Amino acid sequence: MTDRTNEKGRLLTDVTAPAPVDRKARLQIPPQPMPEQPPAERVRNFGEVALPIDLETAKTEALRCIQCPAAPCQKACPVHNDIPGAFLKLENGDVIGAALVFQQTSSLSDMCGRLCPQERLCEGDCVVGKNNKPVAIGRLEAFLADQLREARAYPAPEDVTPTAQRVAIVGAGPAGLAAAEELVKKGHTVTMFDAWPEPGGLLTYGIPSFKLDKRLVDVKVDFLLHNLGVQFAGDTYIGRDKTVEDLFEEGFDAVFLAFGAGVDNRLDVPGADLPGVMVATEFLVRANLPPERLPERLREPLPPPRNVVVVGGGDTSMDCLRTAIRLGAENVTLVYRRTEAEMIGREAERIHAKEEGARFEYLTAPLRFIAGPEGRVSGVECQRMRLGAPDDSGRRRPEPIEGSNFVLPADIVVVAVGYAVDAVVTESGAGIESRPNGLVITNAETGETTRPGVFAAGDCVHGPDLVVTALAAARRAAAAIHEYLVLKAQVAA
Repeated sequence: MTDRTNEKGRLLTDVTAPAPVDRKARLQIPPQPMPEQPPAERVRNFGEVALPIDLETAKTEALRCIQCPAAPCQKACPVHNDIPGAFLKLENGDVIGAALVFQQTSSLSDMCGRLCPQERLCEGDCVVGKNNKPVAIGRLEAFLADQLREARAYPAPEDVTPTAQRVAIVGAGPAGLAAAEELVKKGHTVTMFDAWPEPGGLLTYGIPSFKLDKRLVDVKVDFLLHNLGVQFAGDTYIGRDKTVEDLFEEGFDAVFLAFGAGVDNRLDVPGADLPGVMVATEFLVRANLPPERLPERLREPLPPPRNVVVVGGGDTSMDCLRTAIRLGAENVTLVYRRTEAEMIGREAERIHAKEEGARFEYLTAPLRFIAGPEGRVSGVECQRMRLGAPDDSGRRRPEPIEGSNFVLPADIVVVAVGYAVDAVVTESGAGIESRPNGLVITNAETGETTRPGVFAAGDCVHGPDLVVTALAAARRAAAAIHEYLVLKAQVAA
């Protein structure tokens, strides 16, 4: 038998060793095609762009993994998935066993396989990628997760003795879902509170369906609620509808803050409050979800778009561009004040947006939003920019070019210029310290805040980041919460 451990020495898999790996032969296996909907087809639907792969393709792609002992891909993964161990099982046809390897360290494999920027995580450190395309780790992870879900082969929860302790989780996004699963499996009663009507957070209310089929989130949520007994209270904005102090007064023994960074940044330019000018979250949820899954204030259908302008340069702006195209807009334009080289989002997202017909106006900044005869936005006055000296972010600062103004027609303008943390949550609990920008101060290893019994992880701690980094931090915090509750029970006894 061969054991594979992660960097902390924890056993991840225990597999029967096959014949010695012929790495040279594996390096000769060509990358397998990973199918996608053609651009002309996918712009007419909201289905996932990535198409399913078959078992033989998956097994052959897994064979490209050279099973290097150092496993740099595993170290580059924030949750340290045993990628070589999973692929060893997959290449031998043990699909469910391979999927369960990922389940040991990730409870959101189907989401991470679709949403992680693998090119700068696991695939970016894949040794095969030094001379060829890296192994398609993300696509294989998603494939395995799909097989596990379709086979209904989720591992049965271990029998645990229910404790009398209750945990309130503020936020039902990736971090909240991950922590809830870990804690309820320890016997604790868990209730998730969220401002949205349904669980899922950005997985439901932020990521478009063409990147993540909402049904995958629904299956995960259903498993937590009906199989594991997690409780959910929607339409409850902690800090407004009730406070962190209220949660303790209601008898919760610990509180986990996982409310993310969900406040859309806005532009301080004339016309920003015109009808038709909206932030990214409003645009995406109204376009991607049926009214019954939305709060009352967001249930009015979007007007049929013709000319859409998106302001921003990250992955969310690409989501908005691509959504507008699927809504039938004739002209969809991105306005970004730097060049493509300074963009911080995924190149693959930009490629998809361009393939689908989005137009990019680089080195361009919006000056004002123009009202039409009926009072709605009808255009965006822009100004050309050039790059000057670097600013605090290390990127060259955009500087305006005199006399370069021009107007883009627009009946919808989407502002996608980042997100911030709503400090009202932490302000509703005594002793919870945060930074000037609202980010919660925690112990990086345990998620403990400055208030005993309150823990935090995810975007509300680090700022807008990845699903997988929120997942990793939430799992660490859940372990620390369990230790805290055990000690609390011992002291009470």
